[in-house]
Amino acid sequence: MAGDRSLSIFLLFMLQFPLLHGAKILTICFLGGSHYLLMDEISRILHSNGHEVRMFHKFWQGMLPGYKLRTSPYPVTTYSLDKKYFEEYEEFFTEYQRDFFMGKREIQPYFRMMGLHSDQCNVTLNQSLLLQSLRDEKYDVAIVDAHNPCTLLVSEALGLPYIAFFPMIFANAPLNILPVDLSYVPLFQSQLSDRIDFLGRLQNTIMYFGSLLVEMKIEAIFLDPLKGHFPDHSRPSLSDLYRKAELWIFNLDFTIELPRPLLPHIQYIGGLLAKPANPLSQELEDYISESGESGFIVVTLGSMISSSPQIALLKEMNAGFARIPQIVIWRFQRSHWPKELQLAPNVRLLDWVSQNDLLGHPKIRLLVTHGGLNSLMEAVYHGVPVLGIPLFGDQFDNLVRITAKHMGTFIPVLEIKSESFANTMRHVIENKSYKMSAMNLSVIRKSRPFPPDQQLLRWVEHIIQSGGGGHLHPYSYQQPWYQQYLLDVILFLCLSIALILYLIVKIFKLLIGKICFATKQKMS
Repeated sequence: MAGDRSLSIFLLFMLQFPLLHGAKILTICFLGGSHYLLMDEISRILHSNGHEVRMFHKFWQGMLPGYKLRTSPYPVTTYSLDKKYFEEYEEFFTEYQRDFFMGKREIQPYFRMMGLHSDQCNVTLNQSLLLQSLRDEKYDVAIVDAHNPCTLLVSEALGLPYIAFFPMIFANAPLNILPVDLSYVPLFQSQLSDRIDFLGRLQNTIMYFGSLLVEMKIEAIFLDPLKGHFPDHSRPSLSDLYRKAELWIFNLDFTIELPRPLLPHIQYIGGLLAKPANPLSQELEDYISESGESGFIVVTLGSMISSSPQIALLKEMNAGFARIPQIVIWRFQRSHWPKELQLAPNVRLLDWVSQNDLLGHPKIRLLVTHGGLNSLMEAVYHGVPVLGIPLFGDQFDNLVRITAKHMGTFIPVLEIKSESFANTMRHVIENKSYKMSAMNLSVIRKSRPFPPDQQLLRWVEHIIQSGGGGHLHPYSYQQPWYQQYLLDVILFLCLSIALILYLIVKIFKLLIGKICFATKQKMS
């Protein structure tokens, strides 16, 4: 009898919490580089845990220069834009690279990129047969790369609930979804840590209002695809779509990110690409063994940047590498190396490097990086110090955090000179405090209760099982803006105080008038 009762309780429990193996999940990614690598990893994690996954993305040859795409275990739906769009995008990215290698940091290229994403979005939403085929599949949820707002529009057009994955630190979009305390939470591209002095808080406040203007500009850029593909009576704004996400997952971890309060529907799940190292090829292992006790360093400036267009910068970096005893493995397209520049004898160029595997090698001494989050979290995982060369986007802020954690330092691209570059590399390698900090962060990262792939899996399954993430959303999402900022309360209090002051003044005037009248009566 006891056994039957236990079985009944177990079956009742299982009915209340059904297994989610076999949920249908659509992942959407319209960008290349690290964006694609992350969304591919998310798709693989969900697929390997029994879910039916399909990725929807646009494909072009330059999405990962030098990278050989892995065979996908899950089905993929791709589409290609017209040649003119790709030519415009390639032209833009070439100009953009040239600008940030020259140290230029302007907002206009970002707006231009968003304009290209908006144009792409119009074309994507016009793929009526393709979108209808995706609707017919009746997916349970979409997981989207929210850095490109078009993924939100596509999810809305498909009628799917969606989980927003953001591959970098907080940028403009989260201003819609998360309260910001400007006294200790640095804004995107502020290059501040959480220890902000008065001038820093002033800068942070001014940048906050600037961010609101940037947000309004992006809303305006995406107004065209919204107007063209959503009826007037049910047309969402971009802000609505940001708030509508069932869950926000940020590619962050508190080993790097500065502590701040988070709402329940915002989760940090960073380091999905950081894993135990696989063995290197025998050829590479033989090359590394030649380094002896000096070891080697890895140089990579991101998945999308296969080489630098600035010969002057290459000369300084190459000469700097020649001054250090370590051998250098530099991810750089060999066909793009200037013929007139003699490569340093301790440097080897590779079109693509397995960065995670190299960082897990016992002879690794330093990572020279642009400061992308994936690279930094792989360095944290393996306990490798960092020298950063920030170029664009969140990289400046990421490296400020690395400096604050004493895991490394960074050099602005225009300040790279061979001698100071070599001295900085030697300093980070030889000053053991950087290595100790990196190893300490590695211990913190690896001792988390659940690895990132399990966090991702459980949160996605929770959202599907509970029918969405509404129970995690704050009521403020439904409030008018004047209620959120307590403007109605402030107005009431101001009017009340004004009324009280008015009554006090009237009473005093009345009393003074009576006193004066009584005094006159006595005098008369």
